[in-house]
Amino acid sequence: MKLIGMLDSPYVRRVAISAKRLGIDLEHESVSVFRHFEQFQQINPVVKAPTLILDDGIVLMDSTLILDYLEAATGKSLLPKDLSQRAQALRLIGLSLAACEKAVQLYYERNLRPADIQYQPWVERVESQLAAAFTALEKQLETYHLPTDGTLAQDGISLAVAWSFTGLVVPDQIDNHRYPRIAQYTAYAESLEAFINTPMT
Repeated sequence: MKLIGMLDSPYVRRVAISAKRLGIDLEHESVSVFRHFEQFQQINPVVKAPTLILDDGIVLMDSTLILDYLEAATGKSLLPKDLSQRAQALRLIGLSLAACEKAVQLYYERNLRPADIQYQPWVERVESQLAAAFTALEKQLETYHLPTDGTLAQDGISLAVAWSFTGLVVPDQIDNHRYPRIAQYTAYAESLEAFINTPMT
């Protein structure tokens, strides 16, 4: 199987790290949706990263759907089996993916839209949504325990990927003092082999 996309995308990196944790050795092809648009279009006309090409040629997209397939293919899961714990993990993952989405929107607005047509109320709205996601995540980590014993599940992967990505593309939105639990956990996750071997840049 081949994973298409750049690792500076939180969604591509999330899949790559998760695949390692599932014991899957994905071939990775770094194709940018911007710099290599026509090349990506030949692989997936929608030009959406991540894209996963299965061994039989079927093309999958969307990180969550790709991970669902990989878990089904291996018979393993990076989510808790207990329903209550699973709900907590899914909430954390949802908030992390929302943070990724808002960080992407903010980056695009600041860097791709010409300055003279940027709409400040929209920028402020996205900034507030990003802050709300991290605030909710920090609050959840007061009572929700993410292990730091060398193990790594989907909730921790998604959280750390979201925080590191935000720090890369909109670093002014990162505040380690305001979100100390997120920052501390991300530092732990980034020290693990699966993260070190899957760098953003």
